[in-house]
Amino acid sequence: MSEEAEPRPPLFSIKGDATPEEVAALVAVLQGIAASAAPPAAKPRSEWSAHHRKARPSLHAGPGGWRSSSMPR
Repeated sequence: MSEEAEPRPPLFSIKGDATPEEVAALVAVLQGIAASAAPPAAKPRSEWSAHHRKARPSLHAGPGGWRSSSMPR
């Protein structure tokens, strides 16, 4: 079930007699332009704004309640 894709025309062509160094310089410039047009990567969210930090377990009153308030469950 492999379908052959139609060949696309090139995005640009170089007319004239260009040296390999000139072609490499042109490719480097075009890659730089394409990289600067890309959207910036998303900034990671701070752990201080995480939703799981907003929910706290309820504290139980009674004997030993003060001790259990700081101990993990």
